[in-house]
Amino acid sequence: MSANQGVPDRVVRIVAGLALLSLTVAGPRTMWGLLGALPLLAGLTGLSPAYRLLGVDTSPRARAERG
Repeated sequence: MSANQGVPDRVVRIVAGLALLSLTVAGPRTMWGLLGALPLLAGLTGLSPAYRLLGVDTSPRARAERG
């Protein structure tokens, strides 16, 4: 499997994932914050299952092929 996320997309997912994960230790201390692991993992690996299902590819490789 090749990465299907561009750098800006990955950065947003990592920041959002870390923000959600912080809810487990700060703020309301709710376990819902563990959902932040999903965007964090997707951002770190560059793979998005939802993007694959929808046929979306924001990686630089895809832009070069369209180009």
